[in-house]
Amino acid sequence: MTTTPAVDDVPDVFPPTLREVMVRPFWIGMLGLALLVAGIFAWLGQWQLGNAIDTNPPAAGATEKVRPLGDVVAPGVYLAEPLVGQRVDVSGSFVAGDFRVVTSRYDDGEPGFWVAGQFRVDPATPGVDGPTSLAVAVGFTADRSAADAAASALNEDAPQKVDLTGRLISDEGAKEPPRNGSPFEIAAMSPAALLSQWSDAQGIDVYRPYLVSSEAFGGLQEIHSPAPTELSSVNWLNIFYAIEWAVFAGFAFYMWYRLARDAWEKEVELLTEGYPDSDAAEQLPSRP
Repeated sequence: MTTTPAVDDVPDVFPPTLREVMVRPFWIGMLGLALLVAGIFAWLGQWQLGNAIDTNPPAAGATEKVRPLGDVVAPGVYLAEPLVGQRVDVSGSFVAGDFRVVTSRYDDGEPGFWVAGQFRVDPATPGVDGPTSLAVAVGFTADRSAADAAASALNEDAPQKVDLTGRLISDEGAKEPPRNGSPFEIAAMSPAALLSQWSDAQGIDVYRPYLVSSEAFGGLQEIHSPAPTELSSVNWLNIFYAIEWAVFAGFAFYMWYRLARDAWEKEVELLTEGYPDSDAAEQLPSRP
């Protein structure tokens, strides 16, 4: 038979305070771990913040100044974001038989087709070491039969020794052809997709971006290629990430506090378990 201990039998045991639990060696060690984790998160936030603000943005209208292709990008290298839309000039010759129709094009809102070909860059171009090609879009038309006719005519008589001026654009990435269409249909302006169909492409280097020619060939319309929107010097996505890392750092301290508090509450509960009678539990000695 269990009897409720008398008041005089209550041991002189005081429940610990939350502060006493927090300053124990174990929880001091856990605080050190939380500081380490928070420090890593704070460093990541500072790194994101440092990348969020461009202290040396390109000058307004920089993309409209025509530059030599070799000064802007090298073969096989991705085009840097500030250089997307850069106007360049380049010399060379088109390769006969390698003009293709590119579908799903829009010119100033009008749907239609581009014709694109392989342009063999002049070996004297800076950065060129051996046969090197650049994918060039040479014109637009809203009519598929006109696009096919222009591509056929250019394949028969490819322009040679020409000086091109145009705008460099990043590779759009290859897309699967439509299910009911030709497996060889090119639905995106992708140098990689064009390269897979070029007949004279053995052992050549290829530029990753493509060129939208300012001059139309094969009786096609000039492609409308406006200047790119000026880039902001502030990257708000990076700022958002920096705020996230700061929140994570604060959460590391909160987790330490929450775990320490849970341990304290459990310890107080265990000390009072020997006194099931609530009146007796209330008679536990309190601190002076």
